[in-house]
Amino acid sequence: MKNEQLWFVYVLRCADNTLYTGITTDTARRVQEHNAGAPLGARYTRSRRPVTLVHMESVASRALATRREQAIKKLDRRRKLELCAVHGLHFEYA
Repeated sequence: MKNEQLWFVYVLRCADNTLYTGITTDTARRVQEHNAGAPLGARYTRSRRPVTLVHMESVASRALATRREQAIKKLDRRRKLELCAVHGLHFEYA
């Protein structure tokens, strides 16, 4: 039986009020990496710290997480903010 791991799609609000979307298997660790400015943090967030987690969804696979990440990235800012306001730290199990 295959060991299945949940993936998470997350949206961060940066200190400059911009939004960053990414995927991970461990959201707490990933947010810490973004805030630490370590080499593992995204280049985009390094100059925009601190970041705050404002939205999170869980999905069953990396492929689904990547597709959802791309769908969120295609949204305009207003729709991303609506997603965060309506769902907040929302969990969806696919």
